[in-house]
Amino acid sequence: MSGKVRNRLTEDRVIAGAPTIADSMLAAVPQPLIGVNAKGMIVFANPPAEQFFAMSAAMLKRQSLISMLPFGNPVLALIEQVREHSVTVSEYGIEIQSPRLSPRAVDVHLSPIGDLPGGVLVMFQGRSIAQKMDRQVTQRHATRSVTSMAAILAHEIKNPLAGIRGAAQLIEQNASESDRALTRLICEETDRIRKLVDRMEVFTDGRARGGKPVNIHEVLDHVKQIAKSSFARNVTFSESYDPSLPAVLGERDTLIQVFLNLAKNAADAVAGQGDGEVVLQTAYRPGVHLAVAGSRERLALPLEVSVRDNGGGVPADLQATMFEPFVTSKPKGVGLGLAIAAKIVGDHGGTIECESEPRRTVFRVRLPMHRQA
Repeated sequence: MSGKVRNRLTEDRVIAGAPTIADSMLAAVPQPLIGVNAKGMIVFANPPAEQFFAMSAAMLKRQSLISMLPFGNPVLALIEQVREHSVTVSEYGIEIQSPRLSPRAVDVHLSPIGDLPGGVLVMFQGRSIAQKMDRQVTQRHATRSVTSMAAILAHEIKNPLAGIRGAAQLIEQNASESDRALTRLICEETDRIRKLVDRMEVFTDGRARGGKPVNIHEVLDHVKQIAKSSFARNVTFSESYDPSLPAVLGERDTLIQVFLNLAKNAADAVAGQGDGEVVLQTAYRPGVHLAVAGSRERLALPLEVSVRDNGGGVPADLQATMFEPFVTSKPKGVGLGLAIAAKIVGDHGGTIECESEPRRTVFRVRLPMHRQA
């Protein structure tokens, strides 16, 4: 059999989707992978690629890559480079944006397909994966360090505050009207400090969260109701829920606290905008696992809950430390909302992360689902 005929049969087999060992191995790769033939048509797509492009493999195989990417995208030039020199090429930090794809930054790795002349294998890797891992580690270190600090604050500050407030009340009984204003100020300030310490005490609670089934949509609806009746009266809320989502393994009240904090931040970000909108979204994302410290167990986190807004975005200098205590961009903010949210999500065995740019900030919380015994 001539080489041309053999290569043609190989291409026909790939296009037809006949399963091979190589196909099975590529399908198991956790990053989005597509194969492109000499004509630029997509001939292979693994399951992560289906999620990446929001399209089934069968539909992708009817598309050309140039139709999926904007004109002049660097990926197209890299493909030509691989074809011309038959070498593996990598490019980092490429912006992917088109009517079919939401804006994102990715690393791209391309290799020639030996059995398919002109064929190129393209792997997309989220540019923020390493950054997200660093953030998760930073959050855990920050939580551990602030736990000890919170315990000291609760013990060493609350008792003196009670004494200061009591003394101020005693002085007020025999004080003149002008002096009473000062004693009332002392009482108000001690109450404010005590409330701050009370909020910090959440970090001293090392108990594992309950394992009860929680309907996350009921939690989000409750959060929306609170928001619309208080701090977000003039903000448009919309939902994009997966109605088939199973129950979350967690604690309802603390999950409400998490998403109330995220909704409050989102509402503040769009305050004063005529088109300000906060979107609550849920989705089932299989394949996300978190290693459990001290064991070989890997906890599945298939439930994704996101809070998205179209505000100005998180300042770039705060994005790496936004989940640490006392980090805030708000003039009157305390900087504990996100730190508390990260602590609670961590207690649930989940993860929280943020992607932010002007007009698009998304906080994603991934949680384990409740399984029947």
